[in-house]
Amino acid sequence: MSVVDRSFDHPLKLEEEASIPLAGGIVNQGYQCGMIWGATLAAGAQVYQILGPGPQAETAALIAAQRLVESFRARNKHIDCLELTEANLTKKTGIIKLFIKKGGPIGCVLMTARYAPVAFSDINTALSEIHNEAPSRPVSCSAMLAQKMGESDMHTVMAAGLAGGIGLSGSACGALGAAIWIIGMNGRKEQAGKKVINSRIADTIDRFIRSTDFKYECSEIVGRRFENIGDHAGYLRDGGCSGIIEVLAAK
Repeated sequence: MSVVDRSFDHPLKLEEEASIPLAGGIVNQGYQCGMIWGATLAAGAQVYQILGPGPQAETAALIAAQRLVESFRARNKHIDCLELTEANLTKKTGIIKLFIKKGGPIGCVLMTARYAPVAFSDINTALSEIHNEAPSRPVSCSAMLAQKMGESDMHTVMAAGLAGGIGLSGSACGALGAAIWIIGMNGRKEQAGKKVINSRIADTIDRFIRSTDFKYECSEIVGRRFENIGDHAGYLRDGGCSGIIEVLAAK
């Protein structure tokens, strides 16, 4: 996220630091690679700079996220951290395996170096293909959550692309990722310690998995993958995800 933000001459220190728990596929759970989460948030930030708030911007952020997911998959075959590292990072043995057998942070740094310019190009391409037509709100579950949690217009657009498991890919819930990111930002604004922030994140994850019957992935929670942005918007208008959003937004 930091690399892409700086490529657009728009560094966002608070937002970037708050994205750290998304590494390792959401607090080392092994879901979508943190690079995709970070690139998607960076895409939303750039979309906001160009389009401001509103459904058109949220739609553009989702389109950019779709491009980011597919370009990452095309280059790395997988999008989930567990498949990329072949290591369960929730266990000490998995961390040891990653650092000793898989090259640890060096491998991740090399992946970042290769992916960042691709992400920058994907975001620019998505912005060059902006369509005036967009679904009326709600467009994105993660944007709805950001609004529910009292976030700014910029943060709402930044979160929009996370919907449907990032770009509607069906992987780990984008609203959960957005909640974790927002908790990190709010904690830093309050100058809360790392332990306090991590405790809040753990409590939120616990509430989330209890409300979803211990499911993390969007496609499993919903029972299908969304065909397109309109399909997802229609699902939200019919009340889909409302319960999860309430749970995640609770203090």
